[in-house]
Amino acid sequence: MNYINSSGFAHDLDLNDPLKHFREKFYFPQMQGRDVIYFTGNSLGLQPKTTQDYVLNELEDWANFGVEGHFHARKPWMPYHEQFADPLAVLVGALPEEVVVMNQLTVNLHLLMVSFYRPNAKRFKILCEARAFPSDQYALESQVKFHGFDPSEAILEVFPREGEHCLRTEDIQAAIDKNKDELALVLIGGVNYYTGQAFDMKAIAEAAHAAGSCVGFDLAHATGNIELQLHDWNVDFACWCSYKYLNSGPGSVAGVFIHTKHLGRNDIPRFAGWWGHDKASRFRMEKGFVPIPTAEAWQMSNAPVFSMAAHKAAIDIFSEAGMVNLVKKSRKLTGFLEFILDDINSKTKQGAQKLEIITPRDEQQRGCQISILAHGRGKELFDKLTEAGVISDWREPNVIRCAPVPLYNSYTDVFRFGQILAQFC
Repeated sequence: MNYINSSGFAHDLDLNDPLKHFREKFYFPQMQGRDVIYFTGNSLGLQPKTTQDYVLNELEDWANFGVEGHFHARKPWMPYHEQFADPLAVLVGALPEEVVVMNQLTVNLHLLMVSFYRPNAKRFKILCEARAFPSDQYALESQVKFHGFDPSEAILEVFPREGEHCLRTEDIQAAIDKNKDELALVLIGGVNYYTGQAFDMKAIAEAAHAAGSCVGFDLAHATGNIELQLHDWNVDFACWCSYKYLNSGPGSVAGVFIHTKHLGRNDIPRFAGWWGHDKASRFRMEKGFVPIPTAEAWQMSNAPVFSMAAHKAAIDIFSEAGMVNLVKKSRKLTGFLEFILDDINSKTKQGAQKLEIITPRDEQQRGCQISILAHGRGKELFDKLTEAGVISDWREPNVIRCAPVPLYNSYTDVFRFGQILAQFC
């Protein structure tokens, strides 16, 4: 598309946007009597206007039914989590039996590593991307130590080449092959939180399996952001949160994927709880864990209904919009933002510091996040943007992460952001 840095061009794109009505389904923070430019859906998504009703319904049913709400609420609480299987399967490219909503992200990562990180004296290493999200790093370190290994030896990080910000798929594949005799697990963030790079998960999974390793992905920045085909990519497991692109509220319930080839097996070690036990015999309260033959077997406790209600409000919107449509708009939004940043750079005085895009320019290798390396600038630039009504995200030492989310951001948001940013460059 040939972009133009003008309000009229942005207005025309908005006018012809088939998803424009979804913006009205969300609450926007206000500043000086107007919507802020909210580019932080990669950290906390906006609240759907239906969330309050969804949660209130469960509060009312609790008041009206007490414990009987497990069976007689409008959406009975006993099977409450089951309503997510079909829509989440569509969202992440899975079979309904391969997904389940439970816990929070890092809790789920630990529980999945109990099953899929099974080191021995020969195969004990974990390969991950350099600068993985800190919570992932801590999880890997503690799991390695739990099994009696030294993290400095057991955790292999793949770094970008000198002078580059993003990883090349061939370098990840080469690192896997180089360590193929010692690898127990490949664990990568599907989309890197810092650069916004979307990894080739299919190629990584193939390389990991060829090396005799399990492969898993942290999809915190991928689910609801890019198209996923976890089943077809033959991924062993994955987990994600729901408060970023999935707009389900701070700390809301998370989700997991476990490939069908691992389901219905009693020989896979796992930490068990009664909500993962066979449903037909669960209330006999007998000893001896019998796993449900789906991803539900990894559940431990009963459903957190109130956070799941908020999650349901958001998932219903995703089902209405469709990921194919969202990705199509996302690429136009980020393409427009990329163009505007380049335009700002072209107009800076000779010798002035530049705004470097460290997110891949190939739209196949990114979602809706553009990370800007502000050369020669500190947090003062980010603070000026905030004061001017732009809610974005700062990462040390000088990166501003911007995520124009296709569900609720507009092309006019992108244009306005460019106008404000240009004032300070």
